[in-house]
Amino acid sequence: MTTTADDLVTLVRGFNPKANEKLIRAAYAYGERMHEGQFRHSGEPYFTHPVAVAAILAEQQLDDKTIITALLHDTIEDTPASYAEVQELFGSDVAELVDGVTKLTNLQLNSNETKQAENFRKLFMAMSKDLRVILVKLADRLHNMRTIKAMRPEKQAQKARETMDIFAPLAGRMGMQWMREELEDLAFRVLNPDARSSIMRRFIMLQKETGDVISRITHDMRQELGQAELVAEVFGRAKKPYSIWRKMEEKEQSFSRLSDIYGFRVITETDEDCYRALGVIHRRWRAVPGRFKDYISQPKTNGYRSIHTTVSGRDGKRVEVQIRTQQMHDVAETGVAAHWSYRDGVRSRNPFAVDPVKWIAQLTEQFDGEDNHEDFLEAVKLEMYSDKVFCFTPKGEVIKLPRGATPIDFAYAIHTRLGSLCVGAKVDGIRVPLWTRIKNGQSVEIIAAEGQTPQATWLDIATTGKAKTAIRRSLRDVDRARFAKLGRELARSAFEQVGKRPTEKVLATAARALRLSGVKELLEQLGSAEKTGREVVRAVYPELADNRGEEIDRKRAVIGLEPGQSFDRPDCCEPLPGERIVGITFRGKGVSLHAIDCERLSDYEDQPERWLDLRWHDGSHPAVYGATIDLTVANDAGVLGRICTMIGEAGANIADLSFIERKPDFFRVLLRAEFRDVAQLHSLMLTLEAEDNVAALSRYRDSGRAADAVAGVEQPQ
Repeated sequence: MTTTADDLVTLVRGFNPKANEKLIRAAYAYGERMHEGQFRHSGEPYFTHPVAVAAILAEQQLDDKTIITALLHDTIEDTPASYAEVQELFGSDVAELVDGVTKLTNLQLNSNETKQAENFRKLFMAMSKDLRVILVKLADRLHNMRTIKAMRPEKQAQKARETMDIFAPLAGRMGMQWMREELEDLAFRVLNPDARSSIMRRFIMLQKETGDVISRITHDMRQELGQAELVAEVFGRAKKPYSIWRKMEEKEQSFSRLSDIYGFRVITETDEDCYRALGVIHRRWRAVPGRFKDYISQPKTNGYRSIHTTVSGRDGKRVEVQIRTQQMHDVAETGVAAHWSYRDGVRSRNPFAVDPVKWIAQLTEQFDGEDNHEDFLEAVKLEMYSDKVFCFTPKGEVIKLPRGATPIDFAYAIHTRLGSLCVGAKVDGIRVPLWTRIKNGQSVEIIAAEGQTPQATWLDIATTGKAKTAIRRSLRDVDRARFAKLGRELARSAFEQVGKRPTEKVLATAARALRLSGVKELLEQLGSAEKTGREVVRAVYPELADNRGEEIDRKRAVIGLEPGQSFDRPDCCEPLPGERIVGITFRGKGVSLHAIDCERLSDYEDQPERWLDLRWHDGSHPAVYGATIDLTVANDAGVLGRICTMIGEAGANIADLSFIERKPDFFRVLLRAEFRDVAQLHSLMLTLEAEDNVAALSRYRDSGRAADAVAGVEQPQ
């Protein structure tokens, strides 16, 4: 059913009786005239789309200019209308907004990562001028997703992926959770229809088994709050299919084991009543430990305030409860858009609404200094997708960080200099490795030392965009010469492998082909792992780049060692070619190689002078590097024989096999084999995993036996 001009005006005047009805009707008529003769994929008149977008924004009770922009948002791009004409008829603000939406529409946000990163820059620039541009664009995307079935299947998939990757998290970041959830679910319907249908079927079965859980719990909550003489509204709902699917994936649980699939909201009159309501609910139902969050005392950056708790009843089923006031609820529903919303005919003066100018300035400030497109894109996505944890400084100050943050992120959140000087950390008074994940409510103390500089390995430990940006900037500033030296060695090795010499002219040609400023930048990027030796060779000799040549001798398998310097592979992690590695020097005993995620590295956090940036040679290695697989197999005749045959067929050599457990129905064995690289190991593990008689397998790393290696004792390879 098409929304008429009368319908739209009635909708707007319902929340803003002082709306400029004449201008809204004029915009409706102008848009209808401009789009005359245009049709959507569904066959409907095209103008039904801008009208639907305007209606979505009117439901959010936004201002006249935003709604008029929605009506006109495709006119400059798709019709004879011009910027000057729109400006003359509807004013400069509307013309700027329409032009901003047009530019966003042309960004091609689903392109490759370099272009995508540049598009994010432009998107943030558009947001910084007027955030309402994004509000219109989000409403535009929402209506397009609601009507996506009319598109070709490949176009549906493209739009759905773009929605899931960009627009849904952007809506969430802006505090518009209802829109995020609907966008995610609409995209989920396209990208994984079978999974969504499965969840919907299980919902129906659950309702048949348990009855109307929502109305029953809603009634109980209202009754409890009423007895406590608390004035409050209670609303319940089942979570969206995509939200449930995400929880199933994150927790690795089936639908039947997932408990908190229902959510309830309690809307109170005052802040104090929120805490009183919390007490009532916790007295009546058992609180689930670790599931309480107080966003009223510690609001999110987009203005979101609410108390979150999860409770369980006698049947053990969990439900999530959010408690907030009406004003907090308005911000929770519209997020940053609450700044432009109207209530009872006047611009809303919600004390919890965030100033959009300050909000976008805070967001964009985090990405200053990211010159590289991929780094910028990573920083943006890290911030947009992140949930927050709250931790404390030793003085009791609260620091907000994304879920999964480490002490390095904490240090950089306080000050860039503290992050750069970080050598260790204590969490709740206990010394912990720098890659420890910080949890809600923990107290974190950073141990700093003058002379310390950020390590390249920190990039794999840090999670926040701010920390990664600062680390990269510091590494670029401090280590350019070291990277260039390592890069020259990598270039020499890569070109020698194909029988060529990396002369200055050859390197200059490669730099031009890779669109770099010169040989210096090429060597720096090669040394910092931003470019590989094979990429550089391919830029000059594409026909030789994939020729792996002869096997690389074990003595020159690692790049970055000093001439004559030996290395060993301790049992704690047994790094294989192809894995990220670092080296720890031992006086008189050479260098021990460790995988980037090896637990033993924590023993050397306060000794940065012993760390070496190393890399495996890019070429083909012989199968002489041992790694151990922890394997549980059925105790049947011929099973171990078949597994040994599969290992031989994969090109690996069995070096040792020892039994850990012998049961009537299964064996658990440690199988040590020799591999060329980590890719060969992973390929073998996938093959074994597909075998019916293999119950479980994993890569085995013996941190206990590694104690000798830490003390400097050589281990057998």
